[in-house]
Amino acid sequence: MLRHHRNSNRNRFQSLALATATVAATLTAAPLLTAAPAAAAPAKYADDFNGDGYRDLATAAPYTPVGGKTDAGAVVVNYGSANGISATRRTVITQNTAGIPGTAEQGDQFGQALASGDLNRDGYADLVVASTGENAEAGAVVIVWGSSSGLSGGQVVPDPATSAHDEYGMSLAVGDFSGDGKADLAVGSTGSDIWIHKGGFLKASGAASRYQLSTDLYTGAIYGSQSLASGDVNGDGTADLVVSGTQAETYDDGTFVYLGSASGLTRQAFLKNGAYELAAVGDLNGDGYADVVASTFGDDGATSLGGVVRAYLGSASGVRTSPQATITQDTPGVPGSDEEGDWFGNALSIADINRDGYADLAVGTIHETIGAAKIAGSVTVLRGSAAGLTATGAQSFTQNTAGVPGTAETADRFGASVRLSDVTGDGRADLSVGADGENHPAGSIYNLRGAASGITTSKAISFGPGSLGLPSGYLRLGQVMLR
Repeated sequence: MLRHHRNSNRNRFQSLALATATVAATLTAAPLLTAAPAAAAPAKYADDFNGDGYRDLATAAPYTPVGGKTDAGAVVVNYGSANGISATRRTVITQNTAGIPGTAEQGDQFGQALASGDLNRDGYADLVVASTGENAEAGAVVIVWGSSSGLSGGQVVPDPATSAHDEYGMSLAVGDFSGDGKADLAVGSTGSDIWIHKGGFLKASGAASRYQLSTDLYTGAIYGSQSLASGDVNGDGTADLVVSGTQAETYDDGTFVYLGSASGLTRQAFLKNGAYELAAVGDLNGDGYADVVASTFGDDGATSLGGVVRAYLGSASGVRTSPQATITQDTPGVPGSDEEGDWFGNALSIADINRDGYADLAVGTIHETIGAAKIAGSVTVLRGSAAGLTATGAQSFTQNTAGVPGTAETADRFGASVRLSDVTGDGRADLSVGADGENHPAGSIYNLRGAASGITTSKAISFGPGSLGLPSGYLRLGQVMLR
């Protein structure tokens, strides 16, 4: 078990974000001389853990019993291929897996947050996993290293301030925030401190150094970083950090944007929205600047009862603070209706589905009622365009959609997690969905293919715990997915 001090117990929020890739190393030699290591091409994708050129899918079942310990947690990685993902090409990781730091214990909840990137610059993406319940909810974070054979071995990411917060690792993001070509790791918690662990990482010793993003109550400190995401919103080639949380001096909930630079991260904007915030980053309008989508997946007191997503466009000076689009389930063209408690926006992911040059948005609605089935869940896909996010051409998927495996049932929670990523290598993002209440509540994973027309149910597949080598019982497979 990784030892940390416990502070106070606070609500847990899920987060995940995708990351930038970095460089591997090669050796060259000349007669009678030994050449120094030379920089090679960076890892192709920040989620290709075995370096085969295909993106992989990481999904958590954070309540999986391990070695007789309930709620210990497990992470399943399904490796991509020309045929997509399958149940057989997989790695299952727990804290009892050889080489992984720590020991599986009751309540650890290994996998409550995930992030990825090539942290040690060896050409293989690495997976960052948080155990927010570790040591009475103090929290812990480990890196699991990628290799040609997939994920194996690990390194602890130490908590630099064990008495300042609980649930260290509640939110994670990887990105090159300093522009030095080395991926950094951002770690959030219930407290007002976000820690940036600097690249390059070494398997033997971890991060090169670390620093705290913000603690000053009077200069816009964040209290509780519910989610973290990274992307280049100002197009300067350096990753920026997007944080959803509470502004400490006003208690307003919203999304913070910090611009990266060689001298560190600097706050650029605060997008005040409402409670239960989540954010994702991607280029919706194809102009070369990453855009920010922020969701308020509860009653925001003004726009929506069931949830709202807002798109903020990037620019050379950073994110624009007026939303380009504000979309609810009552927006014309969006399937469904805005209903109290739906939680439209409880999960977000951005990538280009139809290869038109505009990133699209997947939105989870975990509490959606389908027929008589309450909390059955749905996923809405919204298109990107030259103008940004649009409701035109929106799609909706449930377990009652023709071609989607299964049947919508009460408490399935289809849409607990979503991920848009090209796991087939055809240049079109596919949609993966977690339904952590399926089979009450073992959980399940779904994968739907991307096509020129959008997401299609042709060749749709699903995996339950048994097909992935997990035990039966209360697992919540699909509650968390690498976004």
